[in-house]
Amino acid sequence: TAARIHTSAQVDKAFALRSFAFSLDPGTGAVSVKGTLDGRRLDLTVETTSGKRTESRELAEPPALSLNLSRRLAAEGLAPGQHRELAVFDPATLRNAPMSLDVQAREIVRAAGRPVPAFKVRMQFGGIVSTSWITDVGEVVREESPMGLIVVKETRDRATALAVPGDVQTDMLEAAAIVPTGPKIDDPATVERIRVRLEGVEVGGPDLDGGGQSVTGNVFEIRDSRTLPLGPPDPDAKNYLAAEPFLESDAPEVRAEAAKAVQGVDGTRARAERLVRYVNALLEKKPTVSLPSAREVLRTRVGDCNEHTALYVAMARALGIPARIAVGLVHLHGAFYYHAWPEVYVEERGRGAWMPVDPTLNQFPADVTHLRLARGGLERQALILPMIGRARLQVLDLQVAAGATPVLVGRTASDMRPMDIPLPRRDGGGQGCWSRPPR
Repeated sequence: TAARIHTSAQVDKAFALRSFAFSLDPGTGAVSVKGTLDGRRLDLTVETTSGKRTESRELAEPPALSLNLSRRLAAEGLAPGQHRELAVFDPATLRNAPMSLDVQAREIVRAAGRPVPAFKVRMQFGGIVSTSWITDVGEVVREESPMGLIVVKETRDRATALAVPGDVQTDMLEAAAIVPTGPKIDDPATVERIRVRLEGVEVGGPDLDGGGQSVTGNVFEIRDSRTLPLGPPDPDAKNYLAAEPFLESDAPEVRAEAAKAVQGVDGTRARAERLVRYVNALLEKKPTVSLPSAREVLRTRVGDCNEHTALYVAMARALGIPARIAVGLVHLHGAFYYHAWPEVYVEERGRGAWMPVDPTLNQFPADVTHLRLARGGLERQALILPMIGRARLQVLDLQVAAGATPVLVGRTASDMRPMDIPLPRRDGGGQGCWSRPPR
């Protein structure tokens, strides 16, 4: 799915950021983010077709914007051996994120049909490592990113000559899919417990354990959430009730739709399940490159796993049910694909537990092949981008429900329609779903 992305910025004479405007339009309605800096205070306006939100926040330090970063670096002077740590504002997550830069060498590269002297600069941002060649005046003439992506400055005539006629599509989803080794998973719905080893990448952090999943080293064990007992109340659950810029649980239309979805249904668990069925039926399954806003998703009623998840989380919070976003891998038709799904806090008689659910795949709870790698919004989801193309997975063992008859569900992955993978961008590019729902 194509999308139009536009970023602009105003800077002072030292190229320090003063204001910016970012917009992303997937064709169903633009999402725009505008910001103005006054010292460390950032005034933000987030606008969609459905409405506008404003807020102010204090940043730990004045940020840069990737759009003008190369000009700023050149103005300050580049030299081999330099190392810099910067705070770069990401319009997609509305937060500062650390970027480290290492100037490695001054090289001659070919750009626009001629040799050009440029500094080779290694950049690490959001876990993604890329290399840029920056001239003395701050022009980027070549850039190399993960998964073999290379961008080179060319003349218009040369770029036109290199263009391939017709509609050419590279299936990035298949390139990122992980075909596991070990025992075969015929029908995920019959699996009660699974142990897998994730190799080729580093894993760790507080997001990995809980909700039926436990991790030792690089071995993940996931149990069916239906078999897990409820525990003491989680005091942190209340932190997942508030509205956020793209999870507008306080919007009147979101609150009204949530109430409609669970009309006549009592109890947290029953309401959470009804909401899964409702969101699954409400949205047309279509690949979308966007910054998923719950209000906008409710208006368009179109999307992939990110849109299903954003709308579900916002509607659950509107009902007073704590909910949050999880991202990781899910098994579909012989391979593991990158995916997003909600986790909802189910409470009964003073005891509760976090439960994974999947409105995209209409699962309550989500099956045990949902392997969580991170929790949270886009700023947390970016943590798994470095894994794409590097991760390997081995199924160590699995336990199938007694009496279950393994059945291969659906078709092979190659028969499914493609969904976009978000390519690493330093300018806050959009997110697409990383899994393939069934037709």
